[in-house]
Amino acid sequence: MQKVTLVVVATMLAAQPAFAQTADAPGPAAAVPPHHAVPAAAPAATQPSQTKPAASASVAETRSAAALALSHEPTYDQGSAQRIRDVVKSYSDLAARGGWPTIAVDAKFALGVQGASDDLLRKRLIITGDLAADKTTGAYDEVVAEAVKHFQTRHGLAATGTVTPRTLAALNVPVQKRIKQLEASLERLDQMDFQFGQRYVVVNIPATFAEAVEDDKVVRRYRVIVGKTEKPSPTLTSEITDVILNPTWTVPSSITKTEIAAHMRKDPTYLSRMHMDVLDAHDNPIDPRSVDWSADHAPNVTVRQQSGAWNALGAVKIDMPNSYSVYMHDTNQRSLFSDDYRFDSHGCSRVDNVRDLAAWLLKDQPQWTRAAVDAAIATGQRQDIRMLKKVPVAWIYLTAWMTKDRMIQFRNDVYDQDQQLLEATAEEAAFFSKAAEHPLTTQ
Repeated sequence: MQKVTLVVVATMLAAQPAFAQTADAPGPAAAVPPHHAVPAAAPAATQPSQTKPAASASVAETRSAAALALSHEPTYDQGSAQRIRDVVKSYSDLAARGGWPTIAVDAKFALGVQGASDDLLRKRLIITGDLAADKTTGAYDEVVAEAVKHFQTRHGLAATGTVTPRTLAALNVPVQKRIKQLEASLERLDQMDFQFGQRYVVVNIPATFAEAVEDDKVVRRYRVIVGKTEKPSPTLTSEITDVILNPTWTVPSSITKTEIAAHMRKDPTYLSRMHMDVLDAHDNPIDPRSVDWSADHAPNVTVRQQSGAWNALGAVKIDMPNSYSVYMHDTNQRSLFSDDYRFDSHGCSRVDNVRDLAAWLLKDQPQWTRAAVDAAIATGQRQDIRMLKKVPVAWIYLTAWMTKDRMIQFRNDVYDQDQQLLEATAEEAAFFSKAAEHPLTTQ
């Protein structure tokens, strides 16, 4: 691949904005209720009824369409690693030239008003190609506002065109740190062994988006809710094998021993009101009243939530065998997809507009159209659909990447994994370098 020069970087960044997770949003303090956490029981009079999918689907489809319209280029494809290598070279050259200027944290920018830092902002945006090279001077005008929107989109910020505190913080991240993000992302890709198919699914955890890729183009893109910082979603590769409609939810034992037990101590009717069954070691139902739910006793039982509008997995579960026991699924709290901060599950990935994804996954089985999926869900009966053609899936952790349209993207290292990875890689390299200096000899 041709080496990317600084001029090319400017050109590639001037292209249309690619998709982004809006990060100009409430932080963890405003996070939503966790995935797989046991919901508080609703009073009997307000127990959820069977949902009406039409209205919520319309909102979900609108969000998915808006995400897809931003770019049809995959976050992850067979050329991703090489493109990142090219950007590392380009950004290293940029660093050698001094990088980009730092803008004072108290700088003020107002549309149509000349400010002391306006030219400095223009210079900063020109260096990374967000603003045309001939726009070096002038007040903060519509042209600069569009350049700021372009920068915000590339960095997962709300594309407001206003230099918010988070935007200013992103503008001031030094080029050396951006290089580290690129290097960490490259290291992860070099360690992956993903078998790309004609159709595949990618979840980029830092971006909180899932992509359905077909013939090297993104044909579906969905907002997702992934693991919170203390319960991070894992990186993995697998194959999607089954689509389950109206699934049951088997509560993880850790939640049964903590949250379920706590609820039962306070309210012995909790399980029945939440449509949850208690099963013994042989999967036989038992009376919840026969279980010792006291704090000093760990109940050796399985709790399973029945299918229905109350179910934590919603109406669809997408199975993908893996050692982490995670999967993709719907939720009974679909309004949460409108939130900008979407790191709040226990590791699984909740998918917006998941019925659409299910129909796409099952497109090789003509009987399973979107209408057929909706009709089957409407019956309320569980149905396990085996995929005739398994679809490869990868959950990746890329905080920096470049798509085929030459768009460089950055996201926050929410799990604080980039530095850890680079330090571990450096330690490993140092170990083998030292070992090479003192080779083992045989007598």
